[in-house]
Amino acid sequence: MLRVVSWNINGIRSPVQGVGYEEPSNCTAMAMGRILDKLDADIVCLQETKVTRDVLTEPLAIIEGCNSYFSFSRNRSGYSGVATFCKDSATPVAAEEGLSGLLATQNGDVGCYGNMDDFTQEELRALDSEGRALLTQHKICTWEGKEKTLTLINVYCPHADPGKPERLAFKMRFYRLLQIRAEALLAAGSHVIILGDLNTAHRPIDHWDAVNLECFEEDPGRKWMDHLLSNLGCQAGSHTGPFIDSYRCFHPNQKGAFTCWSTVSGARHLNYGSRLDYVLGDRTLVMDTFQTSFLLPEVMGSDHCPVGAVLSVSSVPAKQCPPLCTRFLPEFAGTQLKILRFLVRLKQDPVFRQSALQLSNQTPVQMRQNKARVRSTRSRPSQAGSSRGQKNLMSYFQPSSSRPQASPNLELPSLDTLVTPKTSEEDVMANVEGQAKASEAKDEKEVRTSFWKSLLRGPLPMPLCGGHREPCVMRTVKKPGPNLGRHFYMCARPQGPPTDPSSRCSFFLWSRPS
Repeated sequence: MLRVVSWNINGIRSPVQGVGYEEPSNCTAMAMGRILDKLDADIVCLQETKVTRDVLTEPLAIIEGCNSYFSFSRNRSGYSGVATFCKDSATPVAAEEGLSGLLATQNGDVGCYGNMDDFTQEELRALDSEGRALLTQHKICTWEGKEKTLTLINVYCPHADPGKPERLAFKMRFYRLLQIRAEALLAAGSHVIILGDLNTAHRPIDHWDAVNLECFEEDPGRKWMDHLLSNLGCQAGSHTGPFIDSYRCFHPNQKGAFTCWSTVSGARHLNYGSRLDYVLGDRTLVMDTFQTSFLLPEVMGSDHCPVGAVLSVSSVPAKQCPPLCTRFLPEFAGTQLKILRFLVRLKQDPVFRQSALQLSNQTPVQMRQNKARVRSTRSRPSQAGSSRGQKNLMSYFQPSSSRPQASPNLELPSLDTLVTPKTSEEDVMANVEGQAKASEAKDEKEVRTSFWKSLLRGPLPMPLCGGHREPCVMRTVKKPGPNLGRHFYMCARPQGPPTDPSSRCSFFLWSRPS
C-alpha cells in the first residue's frame, strides 16, 4: 500500500500544536519528525511552508528516514513555498521545481512539459517564481507485478483577491500551466496525482455558504475544475476530464467535508468552512488502485487540515536521491564547513625548509636546552624602582601622606555656642506650620490621584450582544476605505450557520472614540 498525504501547514517553522493532541516539542527536528510520524504516510506534501532557502535549517530539511525536496519563493520571504517529504522506501527517481521547466537543471528532472507557446518567457518565470509547484516521479509496482511510473504534483495554487483583479488572471494562468504539464505527463505514459491546496471550492457541497454567494457556478476557477475533472466521480460514462476528485469518488454526498476554516472567526469550532484541498488522480489510476480517500480534521496546527489517499500499489525506491534533494545542498552537505577550501598551498623557501628540517631532527634534550637558553636571554623588568609594577596589597592599607593631619592642639568650638535652644513658642509655631504643610501636600496628592484616575480609567466594559446577552469582542476595520482603523463590537461566539443558535449572532456596534 502507498499512502499519500497533503497538508497546507501555514508556516513550517511555526510550532505545530495539536498533532495527536500532544504538547509541541521545543526541538525543531523532533517536532517535524513527530508530525511526519503522526501523518503516517509514505509521501507527505506540504504547502505554504513560508521559508526561503536562506532561512531553511537542517533540522527542518533533513529528517532521519526521509528525503525532502523544497521549492522556494524567489520574490518574497515568508511567503508561499511547498515541500515534499518521502520515506526512504519511496525515494523518487526524479524531482523538479516548478511547472515551466525554466528552473530545471537537466539532471534528474521529470521532463514532459507540453506545448507552452501561449506563454511568454517572462510569464513562465513569474508563474514559477513564487515556489508553488514541486514534482516528484516514482516507480510503483501494481498488484499484478507491473512496474509503472507515478508523478506527484504538489501545488499551492494562488488565491484570487477580490480587490486585485490581476491576481485572478495570475491564478487562471497558473491553472492553465498546471493542466498543460499534467496532461503532457499523462501523454508520456506516466500516472499523475495532483494534490495540494487548489484554493477553489469546486461544488456547492464543498462550501458552507454557497447559496448566498453570487454567481457561484460562474467562478472561473470552478469552471476550470469542471473541465479538468470527471463530474460524476467513478460512474461509467461520466468522463469529461482526465482527472477524478478522489474524495468525491468515495464520498459523493458527504456534507460538511471541509478542509479550511477562518481562524479569526473561530469557524472551525462549528465546522463553518470550505474544501480547498484535494487529491486528484488520473481516471485509470483512481479506478484501478485507489482504496480510499480521506480528510483529517482532527489534526490541528493550521487553518487547513490534511487530506490523503491510499493506493493498492507498492513503491520501488530509487537507489539514489535526485539532485534536488535537500541533503545535497551545499549548506547541508557539509562541504562549505571545510576550512581547507579557503587555504592555498604556497611554495616553501629553501632556507625555511632547511631550518624546519633541522628543528624536526632535534632530540628532546636539545629542544629543552634551546628553551632554557631562550628563557635566560629574555629581558626581565627591574624589581626596584619600577613604577609600572604590580602594587603590594599592604600598600592600600597604609595612611596616605596627602591627607591633612589633624593638629592635636586644635580646640573645637563649644556646642552651646553653635546651637541656640528654641523656646516653647517657637516649638508650637513650628509644629503648626508642619501640620499645615502636611495637610496641603496630602490634598494636592489626592487631587493629582483623582485626576489621573479619571484620565486613565481603562477600557469601558464590553457591551452585551443582542442575541445571547454575552460580552462582545472588539475588532478593527482593516479593509481600505473611510472606516479603515475604526473599532467595533461584535458577538464573541464562533461563526456558524445562521440557523444554529449556538453560532455568532448579527450584533454590531461601532466603538465610540475616546
